[in-house]
Amino acid sequence: MKLIAYLPFRVQMMMGSFVGWLMFKFFPERRNYARINLELCFPEMSEQQRQKLLRQHFDSLGKGMIETAIAWWTPASRLNKLQKIEGLEYFDAALAKGKGVILLGAHFTTLEIGVRLLALHRSYRAMYREHNNPLFDAIMRKRRESYLDLTHERKDVRGTLRSLKTNKVIWYAADQDYGRQHSVFAPFFGVPAALITATARLSKLSGAPVVPFFQTRREDGSGYDLKLLPPLTDFPSNDDVKDATAINHVIEEEIRLQPAQYLWVHRRFKTQPEGMKRPYPPRKRRNRHKKQAS
Repeated sequence: MKLIAYLPFRVQMMMGSFVGWLMFKFFPERRNYARINLELCFPEMSEQQRQKLLRQHFDSLGKGMIETAIAWWTPASRLNKLQKIEGLEYFDAALAKGKGVILLGAHFTTLEIGVRLLALHRSYRAMYREHNNPLFDAIMRKRRESYLDLTHERKDVRGTLRSLKTNKVIWYAADQDYGRQHSVFAPFFGVPAALITATARLSKLSGAPVVPFFQTRREDGSGYDLKLLPPLTDFPSNDDVKDATAINHVIEEEIRLQPAQYLWVHRRFKTQPEGMKRPYPPRKRRNRHKKQAS
């Protein structure tokens, strides 16, 4: 990954396309999850249109893996030439309130590079999910903290609150299915989706405004566009479902602008309300039993 980070950008993107092609060919389970998600979220598309979008998504997914290496090891002097940003005034105005700021992100394939590029402009912290591999998790955290102020594991709610109450900015993406606990169901492309209530809860406890932040990989391969949007209004309310719906709406609007770059291989709708069937087939269980010596 470190060696990849020093290659020319266009070569990196070509490598990403090749990785995406391999993933499309050799990861049928993930390909099927993405296909189902696209059927649920874009029923107005023809089968041919969704198939094209599916292939574009895997191309973006492969590039996202290469972008992780870029984010972790490419020098800032090179990255500055690849990006432009708009909406920093929303970041600064929210921070001036003195209550901290929650940057509302989402799981796009460009997530890692977006986090790094924003760090070129402003200092902030981020919440993340601990990786199952301890070695990879240690490297991931070390690299992220080389350009971020600090990282909080997503279960470290107290640490996150302390950061907000000392007027720090926290990047957080809640748009994945973490099960029923601490979640509510809200429409996502018209489909019930479980969304954790942490964003609204943290905002309510700290008084921090919620500022959406998204990044886009340019179609011409010349780099990235970053944007911050105005803070969410009437947020948080006293209604968890209303708050979750507001978050989903903001993310959905951005996905419609760049549908291929969202993370469709995640089982976004695996948890459903009582009485509703999961849209995905059961996962294949790997045989973990070791062969016994005779």
